Amino acid sequence: MTAPPRKVIGQVVRWVLMIGFACVFLYPFAWLVAASLKPRGEVFDNKLIPDTVVWGNYVQVWQELPLINWVLNSIIIAGLAATLVTLSSSMIAFGFAYFRFPGRTVLFRLLLASMMLPGAVTLIPNYLIWKYLGFLGSNVPLWGATLFGSAFYIFLMRQFYLSLPRDLFEAARVDGCSYFGLFRRIAFPLALPSALIVFLFEFQASWQNFTGPLIYLNFGRIEDFTVPLGIAYAMTKYSPTAGGHGDYQFVMVASLVVTLPLLIIFAFAQKYFIQGIASTGLKG
Repeated sequence: MTAPPRKVIGQVVRWVLMIGFACVFLYPFAWLVAASLKPRGEVFDNKLIPDTVVWGNYVQVWQELPLINWVLNSIIIAGLAATLVTLSSSMIAFGFAYFRFPGRTVLFRLLLASMMLPGAVTLIPNYLIWKYLGFLGSNVPLWGATLFGSAFYIFLMRQFYLSLPRDLFEAARVDGCSYFGLFRRIAFPLALPSALIVFLFEFQASWQNFTGPLIYLNFGRIEDFTVPLGIAYAMTKYSPTAGGHGDYQFVMVASLVVTLPLLIIFAFAQKYFIQGIASTGLKG
C-alpha cells in the first residue's frame, strides 16, 4: 500500500532537517580534525579537506607537549571526583528519601537553595579553606569537595529513591538489615542507572573544568596540569605575541586527542544514559 503524498513529504522534510542539524553540530568537530592535519600556515584556512595532509602532527605533538601527563591527570581527577560525588550524593539522597525526621523539609529546601549561589560567591572561601589545609598546588581541591555531595545530584538521586516502594525497605528491616545495609544492598543497586548518570555528568564537568585547575595548579609544574589548563598553556606557548611561532596545529591535535575519552565513555554508556534520564524523573 502506497503511503499518502503528504506523509511522504513530511518524512522527507523531517529527514532533511535532521541531517541539516546534524551537519551543523558536526561541523566544529570536522573542522578540528581537518585543522589537526594541516601544516602551520594552513590551520585557519577553514577548509575541511586539507591541501597538504601532515600526519606527522600526531607524532610530534607528544614531543612538543606533555600531553600524556595532562590526560592521565584529568582521568585521575575526573574519576575520583565522579566516584566520590556519586557515592556521597547517593547516601545523602537516600537519607532524605527514606528517613522521616523533624526539619527534613527545611533542610532539603536549604540544600536546593544552595544551588542558587553563583560559583564566584564561594570561590574565595573555598580557596582559603584549601590554603589553610595546605593543599594548594595539589589536585586534592579538584576532587576533595565532592566528598560532601552535590545539591543537584542529591536532588536527582532523591527523585529516584522516592519511586522505590517503601515496603521493600521495611521488609528488609524486619529481616534484620541495618540502615546502611538498606542503602548498600537494596537502594543503590536499584538506583544504578541513576548513579551512572551522576557519574557521567560529574566526569564530564570535571574533565572540562578550567577554573579549578587555573586556581590551584597554575603555579605548579606544567606536567601536573589538567587537559583544559594544558590546552590554554599550549595556546599561549605557540602564540606569536608570547614568542611562539604559531604552531597551532599541535593545539588542534591535542584538543582532538583529549576529546576521545569522553567520546568512548558516552559511546559505551549511551543506553544507560538514556535510561537514567528517563528514570530519575519518577516520583512515588
